[in-house]
Amino acid sequence: MSSITTDQGIVHYEVYGRGKPVILLHGWLGSWGLWQETMAYLGQYYRTYALDFWGFGESGKKRETYAVQDFVSLVGQFMDQLGIIHAPIVGHSMGGTVSLSVAIHYPEKVSKVVVVGSPIVGSSLAPLLKLAGYRFNAMLLFNMFGPFRAFMRYYSRIICSDPRFPQMMDRDLSKTTLESFLNSIASLRRTDLRPMLNQVKVPTLGMYGDTDKIVHPLQWQPMQAGIPHAQIIRFPNAGHFPMLEQPRPFSEHLKAFLDAQIASPSERPTPLPNAALPVFVSGEPENYTI
Repeated sequence: MSSITTDQGIVHYEVYGRGKPVILLHGWLGSWGLWQETMAYLGQYYRTYALDFWGFGESGKKRETYAVQDFVSLVGQFMDQLGIIHAPIVGHSMGGTVSLSVAIHYPEKVSKVVVVGSPIVGSSLAPLLKLAGYRFNAMLLFNMFGPFRAFMRYYSRIICSDPRFPQMMDRDLSKTTLESFLNSIASLRRTDLRPMLNQVKVPTLGMYGDTDKIVHPLQWQPMQAGIPHAQIIRFPNAGHFPMLEQPRPFSEHLKAFLDAQIASPSERPTPLPNAALPVFVSGEPENYTI
C-alpha cells in the first residue's frame, strides 16, 4: 500500500506494472479496487496507478468538501508528487467526469482521456443517486446505516452482474463518511460539462454499457457532440461496470486506444463541420486511428 501527503490529506494509491504511466480514477462510493482486473492486464504493458479519492477507500477523510473540482486538484497534486509529467487518465463514472475536467483545466498534464459510464450532465444520474445528494436524505441513510448497507448489498446485484461486486460495494461503502458521501454526489448532480467539452483537444474515448442503471446509457451522445473527435465504444451486454462485467474485451479495447499513436498536427485530417466518428459496438477490438 502506497500513499502521498497532499495539502488536504493523505492519498492512498496502488501501482502495478512497468512502462509509460496510466492513471485510473474510481467512481462515487468506489475505490481503487474496482480496477484490479484492469491493472493486472494493463500492467503487462504500462505502469498503472489507481488512487483513492479523498473521502473514499484508504485516503484521508478530514476534508470539509469533496466536490468534483477538489478531485481535479487532487489528480494534479498526485501527478506532481510522483513526477508524472504527461499521462493518459482513465476514469469510471464520477472519475470520468474528473478526468475530463483535468483535461480541461490541466491540458498540459493529459495525453489521452478515457471515460467509462460517466455523466456529462449530472441530471443523467439515476433518481436514487440524485436524492442522495441532499443533506436530509444523506443523514437519514447514515442514521440507518445497517439497513442502508443491507439495501445496497441487494441493489448492487441489480446494477452489476459480477458476483463479486456486492462484497466490493459493501467494503467501499463502509469506508465512506457522511460528508464524502453527500458532497461528492451533490457536486456531481450539479455538474454540466457540455459548455467546456470543446476545450478537450487530446484523443478521447468513451466506453458505455447499454444496460447502465446508474448513469443514462446515452450519455455518450452529449460527449460526442461536444468532442467530435471522441471515439465511442458501447457494450450491449454490460451496465455501469463494463470493466467488471466484460473485463477481457474492456481491457483489450482500452489497451488498443492507449497503444494508438497520436498523429502530429500536420498529419491529422481536417475535420468536417459537426462531423463525428462512428460509434463502435463492442465485439472485437478495432484498430484505432488518432
